[in-house]
Amino acid sequence: MMRVLVLGAGVIGVTSAYYLAKNGFEVTVIDRQAAVGLETSFANAGQISPGYSAPWAAPGVPMKALKWLFQRHAPLALKPDFTLWQLQWTFKLLQNCNAKSYDLNKERMMRLAEYSRDCLDGLREQLGIQYEGRTQGTLQVFRTQKQLDAEAKDIAVLARLGVPFEHLDPDGCVCAEPALATVKNQLLGGLRLPHDETGDCQLFTSALALEAQKLGVQFIHNVTINKLIASESKLTGIEIQTEQGVQTLKAEQYLVALGSYSRAMLQQLAIQIPVYPVKGYSLTVPIVNSTASPISTVMDETYKVAITRFDQRIRVGGMAELAGFDLSLNPRRRETLEMVLNGLFPQAGDVSKAEFWTGLRPMTPDGTPIIGKASSSFNNLWLSTGHGTLGWTMACGSGRVLADMIANQTPEIKVDDLGLNRYGS
Repeated sequence: MMRVLVLGAGVIGVTSAYYLAKNGFEVTVIDRQAAVGLETSFANAGQISPGYSAPWAAPGVPMKALKWLFQRHAPLALKPDFTLWQLQWTFKLLQNCNAKSYDLNKERMMRLAEYSRDCLDGLREQLGIQYEGRTQGTLQVFRTQKQLDAEAKDIAVLARLGVPFEHLDPDGCVCAEPALATVKNQLLGGLRLPHDETGDCQLFTSALALEAQKLGVQFIHNVTINKLIASESKLTGIEIQTEQGVQTLKAEQYLVALGSYSRAMLQQLAIQIPVYPVKGYSLTVPIVNSTASPISTVMDETYKVAITRFDQRIRVGGMAELAGFDLSLNPRRRETLEMVLNGLFPQAGDVSKAEFWTGLRPMTPDGTPIIGKASSSFNNLWLSTGHGTLGWTMACGSGRVLADMIANQTPEIKVDDLGLNRYGS
């Protein structure tokens, strides 16, 4: 039985491990945390949103970004980390801010996200997996005419790809999300994506890890990955630091799924990947009034903040900071998240008891993740990272196509434009 080592126990690593085990591989997952899903997967916005899968790099974003620099509640902030890499990555993102690149990137992101949603549906049906999931769609609300006008471009892509959608007036928004009735006068309309879903990513990751263990997957926690050991055209091992000392783990195939930390790991082998850590924030708020709460996810287009309903909690997530690997909690970001929640659902939750969290989303400049061979120089080294804000949305599909690729099977969707080779040499 061929052995695979998976580096990283977030939702991408765990879904990959599960599907690899289903394909007959002997799988070991290694991670520095004490359990699965404790970093970027821990408290994200809770959306499984194929219909809202779109790159941040879009026409008009450069001008918007300039305005956001002077706004207190801007969805994007730039904090220099004094690295050349931050400047290079930002320049690459700006190069993708045109209509042609946006359409190309959105199409391939939605292709993977739609497939991933289908894979998740299959897992839920087969395993009965529980993660406070809901299948009641996503509602994107618009406050300005300019936002309504821009909606037409996204609707064109949705229609071309056959993704169901509903354009709603303010009354339709209230019909979809009754608790918005008290703020209906603030809204000009909305775009509802009825096939989108929600759920707690960390709960899902933990539950799927248990199912993976039933298939024989081993999880090794609380270890530091020191280095990748290579010889000629392949990896021969991974050196790790444990409480017992330094050890070397060996396998036939290796998968790097370390999120934002994948880039530094691969640089050991002179492999450069265009992934930058984009910092995001969330609040997890206990519900005090269920009828005043959302029933699914409401996306506030003005602030790029998502408000997602769990069983007895509301997850408010958003913001994007280009600030390197800084994990400090900025109180101004909490202020913005509280403002958006209280503005749309003023009686829903007790923000004084909210849990404030931040995480680093691994983002590519074109928005599409990197899935496939990490390098033509190493025939047994694979990569799955760069999912940005859509790791939860794309996780199951990414894991399945990656497992098929390693098994030398043909994936069920087109994947040749998801690899690192799309960036050239």
